[in-house]
Amino acid sequence: MEQTNNMTRTLFLVALLSTIVVATHGHGRHMTAHNVTYDGKSLFINGRRELLFSGSIHYPRSTPDMWPILLDNARRGGINVIQTYVFWNAHEPQQGQFNFEGNYDLVKFIKLVQEHGMFVTLRVGPFIQAEWNHGGLPYWLKEVHNITFRCDNEPYKQHMQALVTKIVQMMKDEKLFAPQGGPIVLAQIENEYNHVQRAYGEKGDSYVQWAANMAVALNVGVPWIMCKQTDAPDPVINACNGRHCGDTFSGPNKPYKPVIWTENWTAQYRVHGDPPSQRSAEDIAFSIARFFAKGGNLVNYYMYHGGTNFGRTSSEFSTTRYYDEAPLDEYGLEREPKWSHLRDVHKAVLLCRKAILGGDPNVEKLNEFHEIRTFEKLGTNLCVAFITNNHTTDAATINFRGTNYFLPPYSISVLPDCKTVVYNTQSIVSQHNSRNYERSTTANNFQWEMFNEAIPTTKKMDMYQNKPRELFTLLKDTSDYAWYTTSFELAPGDLPTKPGVLPIIHIESNGHTMVAFDSGAYMEHRYAGPKLVSIIALNTGTLDITTNLWGHRVGLKGEGMKVFSDEGSIRAKWKPLSPVPRPLTWYRTRFVTPEGTGPVAIRMTGMGKGMMWINGKSIGRHWMSFLSPIGKPTQSEFHIPRSFLNPQDNLLVIFEEEPLAPRQIEILNVNRDTICSFIAENDPPNVNSWVSRRGNFHPIVPYLGPQALLECAPGKKITTVEFASFGNPSARTPVI
Repeated sequence: MEQTNNMTRTLFLVALLSTIVVATHGHGRHMTAHNVTYDGKSLFINGRRELLFSGSIHYPRSTPDMWPILLDNARRGGINVIQTYVFWNAHEPQQGQFNFEGNYDLVKFIKLVQEHGMFVTLRVGPFIQAEWNHGGLPYWLKEVHNITFRCDNEPYKQHMQALVTKIVQMMKDEKLFAPQGGPIVLAQIENEYNHVQRAYGEKGDSYVQWAANMAVALNVGVPWIMCKQTDAPDPVINACNGRHCGDTFSGPNKPYKPVIWTENWTAQYRVHGDPPSQRSAEDIAFSIARFFAKGGNLVNYYMYHGGTNFGRTSSEFSTTRYYDEAPLDEYGLEREPKWSHLRDVHKAVLLCRKAILGGDPNVEKLNEFHEIRTFEKLGTNLCVAFITNNHTTDAATINFRGTNYFLPPYSISVLPDCKTVVYNTQSIVSQHNSRNYERSTTANNFQWEMFNEAIPTTKKMDMYQNKPRELFTLLKDTSDYAWYTTSFELAPGDLPTKPGVLPIIHIESNGHTMVAFDSGAYMEHRYAGPKLVSIIALNTGTLDITTNLWGHRVGLKGEGMKVFSDEGSIRAKWKPLSPVPRPLTWYRTRFVTPEGTGPVAIRMTGMGKGMMWINGKSIGRHWMSFLSPIGKPTQSEFHIPRSFLNPQDNLLVIFEEEPLAPRQIEILNVNRDTICSFIAENDPPNVNSWVSRRGNFHPIVPYLGPQALLECAPGKKITTVEFASFGNPSARTPVI
């Protein structure tokens, strides 16, 4: 037998979708685990070895009404574990005052995961990074006497242990750990500590030991993990973060620990000024096949759904949209082909499950670029093979046990019986789609009004000091904005004498007002705000006013009045738009709820920098004036969750820092209703053409060959199909 690539014929299909009545989908089995252990090959759940495909979905970055949809989409994508952080500063913004309501309802989220038939990895932290404000640490922690974060420091350890103990006890009270019949099968303490450990010297080393021992002593009944922690103490498992842990991970630090990949980055989070970027479905699929071919046991996609940084929760110039290029985009829609190509690699690996977990591994290194990895049990028909072509530009034909197999560049073929290719990481036989933003027909009849933020004078400030106060300490994480005022006198002789030359205010700042430092060592000693203020280009030289008497005020008047809410809005004096916009202006309008039931967004064309609210709820920051190298904002559309909208009438309020007015803003409906498929004649059949039951691998369809399969989103049907092909395609439009 021989597989060749003498000629490639491509079938191209495009399908347009329309809405019909939604069909219901079952959630599958209620996932219950009573016992979780491990050895050097795998995790055992209820005494059974498992291969686990995990996806990160952060509960605060979506809304409770979205959770069931996100979890159902993840489960249908072959995910059997959901990973999430615990967000300390969201739950305890003020010391001793806890919030577990709304999209911070951790218990509700975990129970929903179990209802959808999946397990949970709970990353307790409490430092989480995650491009989240201050890495999840609450501001009040900074003001604890003699505290040094994330090291062998008694004040920090005391508060960290209190938080971890509280979260663990909440999970126990709700019977959410596996030994209690709950879905939590793994827990994580700390996060990527190796990055900063050396900065603390011995206090870093002893802190790792303390954190691990503290966590294990809580007796949760499931294994604890530490990611990027090569010296994780027994019995804690050290895990890998990165894009290709199958090749970059040195492995567990003890032979009796399984290989766990806590973060396989599905894209790259964006900061303002970034151009568009992607990580291809093919590259991720390659990394998955490679990982399991080399004995990996659990892989987690970071992120599987990124979601939205509502309010002021984003950090370090991070955009409001988070990991939009994940398999589920910001709105929870399936991003194709990433979602389905990864679903298919999960199925391909699961067809190999019995051999991976029960066979003997072997590797045959053919040359620098080509190798064959097998798992086989002699005397049985148990045999799987992963054939690898690691050359990035050249295809290859590789002979394995008398058969030639064609592999595209940089790809892995999966053979669950050591004979049949069911999946190739570079050959996408699943569908593609594109995201559409469609202007709402009902929501865009705006009648804008404005309210100018009052600029305070030096005489009416809340606090005074003989130099500008450090910004983060001044704000205490309550606002993005602080006022600094001072006064000084210039005599006529001080002014420049050269025509056209004016005095210049020079400000050296330790940080931008949008920055909340969230990583690195000694975070409690980081500073932001004005450091040196002077007037330059004077006739008499530079005037340093840093040590003047400075007045300070936290926040904006509009924030204090809550003009973004219905109650606060009526207290402000609104007026029609000015023909010449001023900086620091609030804008409000009302709009009708958009038609339909799908996702909604607002496009902020023409605006600069500020924040947005819908019916009193912040949907995040915008920064349209910070352009990427291609001359466009990094993010122009912003998610408005349906649950933020009223049945009919809604309040939209925008705070704009720059002298710009909202004359081009649009409310949009969002969908992915254009789908297509590209199929070549040398592509393998869809992986769902086979099953493996009790070691018996066999096809379940009469035709085994490349074919285009198109599937509508729930509630949609195919209305038109178009072909463009070099061959003679045939197609059947399914009846839905």
